[in-house]
Parts: sequence; structure tokens; C-alpha cells
Amino acid sequence: MNKKTIRDVDLQGKRVLVRVDFNVPLEGSTITDDTRIRAEVPNLKAILEQKPRSVILMSHLGRPKGGPDPKYSLAPVAPALAEQLGMDVAFCPVTVGDEAQAAANALPDGGVLLLENTRFYPGEEKNDADLAKQMAALGDIFVNDAFGSAHRAHSSTVGVTEHLPSVAGLLMEKEINYLASAIENPTRPFAAILGGAKVSDKIAVIDALLDEVDMLLIGGGMANTFLKAKGTDIGKSLVEDDKLDTARELVAKGGDKLVLPVDVVLGDNFADDANTQIIEATDAVPDGWAIYDIGPRSLELFRDKLVDCQTIVWNGPMGVFEKAPFANGTNAVAKILAGLTERGAVTIIGGGDSAAAVEQAGIADKITHISTGGGASLEMLEGTALPGVVALADK
Repeated sequence: MNKKTIRDVDLQGKRVLVRVDFNVPLEGSTITDDTRIRAEVPNLKAILEQKPRSVILMSHLGRPKGGPDPKYSLAPVAPALAEQLGMDVAFCPVTVGDEAQAAANALPDGGVLLLENTRFYPGEEKNDADLAKQMAALGDIFVNDAFGSAHRAHSSTVGVTEHLPSVAGLLMEKEINYLASAIENPTRPFAAILGGAKVSDKIAVIDALLDEVDMLLIGGGMANTFLKAKGTDIGKSLVEDDKLDTARELVAKGGDKLVLPVDVVLGDNFADDANTQIIEATDAVPDGWAIYDIGPRSLELFRDKLVDCQTIVWNGPMGVFEKAPFANGTNAVAKILAGLTERGAVTIIGGGDSAAAVEQAGIADKITHISTGGGASLEMLEGTALPGVVALADK
């Protein structure tokens, strides 16, 4: 990575403004997955070792509709972070203005303050210049460690860099190095596995990866569109009819590289108690049934295709893994990757649902790198420059 990091600057005595990614899932005020908080701790500890005057943290959480909303408050994150850091973390119920300045000024030397959700301000997602200036007033130097938001040009990721010296954090550096090396210089054979609901979300990624990989395996709801494009009657299964021509073009471009499911798991309902059956991927889906997962023969095919691969990137589940009858495909792929890691392959999970699935399968510690950013990792895989990275100082 050719960007400066916290290792390249002197933070002693400085007010360090850090954009973090604490966009964690909440049930009420309970954090149900603290992966992103834990992932940030090494960077914050490295900053604190440099003896800064203070560390001020900014993050978004969820998609509030242009104003404060208690259910999207970052307040529950402060005690969770304090526990991970082993020190007090103050919380401020606003992001900018006099109250935020007073909270920052009140910190003891080396203190940490978490500001409220940046998306409580309508200007954040518009990269509003005045909001960015108010954010920058809280720091002497800016550190962007929010890879999961690096593909967004917002006030807290790009606008603030207009006013402060700006460098990358250690998690940002790690994310970019892993994903860039996977794309630019992979140890081959190099495979990608793509799933999730929609082809439309990943057309550019599929197109770009077909030029780079030795094989591309498709699962999830997006596989239905490919199956229909090849002539299968998929019944009431999720499909993007307006993307059938695109799917045909990608199949033609991919040739033998593009691997689709050969059998699928059907359900009569999207529920934990659904009845299921397995059919060939070329067979018509019966009335009242829909495709919800890849089948056992598909898993054997995927395993055979991946067995010799040395670099594997995975983004998107193989089925609706939130429901027990349809979780097998996703869990099995996670375990295949864990086995490949143990044999020396580099395995990279591209954030989002795939990261959750790996945690659910209990093999997160057996994956080389789990990205904290789904959208950002996809944009990197398709070769798009990330605004939040471009805005940082070059080495």
C-alpha cells in the first residue's frame, strides 16, 4: 500500500481523530456481533502507545433517515470498546459542535472519546464541506481505519481530509494489502466464490474477476438468474429477469471458468420448519417450491474445483443461511475453505454475510483474512479506486 499509516507520523501530544467502523448489529442496546470492535483494537492500542493527547472516534451505524434515532445510537459501543481496550471510553451524544468540543477537551491525557453516529447529520452522506470542517476541528491529525466505509465519499471519510493531515490505520492497511495482493499477484490457481441474492450487485465484480481468476464459482440467489438464463424453469425462486441477457453474456465469457450449481435445495416455505427436497439444477422447480440453497452434488463439485487452489476469495452466502434447512451450502463452503487454509492456501472472506457465515460455522480462526467491509471489498475486487483511500496522504 502506497499510503502513509500511523507508523509514518508522530502522534505524541496530538489530538487524533479516527474514523472507525463500528457499524455493528444491535438488538435493542445489545451488540450481537462485536467483530468490528475487536478488529479495531490493535490499531487503537498502537495509536495510544504513541502517547497522543486524546483519541476521538467517529463512526456511522445503520441507516438512520437523516436525523437522530435512538435505535441507531453508538452509545452501547462505548462500554463494549472499553472492555476490549481495558480503559475508560467516554461517549458524547453528538458528533460536532460545542458539546463535542467540550467532551473532547474534558478527556484526560491519552483519553478516548466515542462520538455519536455520523449519519445523524444529513450532510454526512453528501460529503458536506461545513460538517467535515466541524469534524476536523476536533483533531490535529486524521486516521481513517474504516475500510468498510472507504468506498463512500462522506464527510467523515473524505471531507475531513481537506482540513487535516490524513493517514491510514493498521486495519485499513491490512485490508488493502490482502485484497490488493489477491487481485494483483495471487498464488495460483486462483478461485473466487460469489453468492448472495442479486447478480445486479456483482455484475462488475464477475466481469472483472473472469479476467483474473482460474475459476469462478457461483451460488446463492444470484445463481438462479444464471440457471434461468440457461433454460431452467426455476418456478417462484428469486430471479432478476432483467439480467438474463447479462447472465448469458457472462456465461459465454466465462466458459469453463464459470462454475454453476448442478443441484439445488428447494423449500416449500422460507422458514425454519420448511419441507425440503433436492433436484437437479436442470430440472423444473415444482409449483409452490423455490430454490434456497445449493445441493450436495454442487458442494462435491465445488470441493473438487477448489482442492488445488492456492488463493480463494469468497463473497456472499450460498443460500439463505439464516434459516436452518438452507444453511448447509454456506456452512460447507466455509469448512472447505478452512481445510484449504490448513493446507497452506490463502483464504479471504469479503465481509458482509460471508463473514457472518464463517463466524456461525465456527471456523473464523481458520481463515487467512476476514474483511470487515463487504461493499468496499467488492469494489476493490472489481478494480475500483476507493475514495476514502485515495484521499489519504501518499508515502
